[in-house]
Amino acid sequence: MSEHSRNTSGAPDKPGGGTTAPTGPRPEPIRYFGTTWVDHDGHYALRRAALFTGSLVTAFAAALILRLAYDGLSIAQVGGFVNAIVVVMFAVCSAIAFRKTWESYTRRPSGSSSEDALRSLKAIGFIGSLIAYALRCLKEAPGEQLRRTEYEAALRQYEKRRTTRSGNPANRDQPGRPRRKPS
Repeated sequence: MSEHSRNTSGAPDKPGGGTTAPTGPRPEPIRYFGTTWVDHDGHYALRRAALFTGSLVTAFAAALILRLAYDGLSIAQVGGFVNAIVVVMFAVCSAIAFRKTWESYTRRPSGSSSEDALRSLKAIGFIGSLIAYALRCLKEAPGEQLRRTEYEAALRQYEKRRTTRSGNPANRDQPGRPRRKPS
């Protein structure tokens, strides 16, 4: 086990079998993975494989539904122009959704209104988001790299703060200890 070994509650293991109150930073849970991404325990690889398969199957089913919708447009004889617009719209929206979803796994959104403006575009191009999720599951849990970087930085900062403390403040005024003279 690594130095970050934690049970699923995020608290360090207690020798008596229970858990103690968590000290220091706790890892941020990832949907479907919880905090198992920290040590890759708790059927982490199985979850990744299941989510990869599930998102690909869902993307394939969605593509079939879109194909049926396109066939419906052909049966309705709406014209080649409308058919071309529909195909281009779904292709462009899927490409944008793929890119934005992929970027969200490596950096936090800026919080600008542009992310909110793209929400409907990403909903139309949901197949791109599903494919990005599936491909990310091949490497790691989606968002793991970002959260691991943040968690390790928080651990380093916590350790640095903990080791630079001067000790118990109650011990400062004990008799027999030299006091600092005020400047």
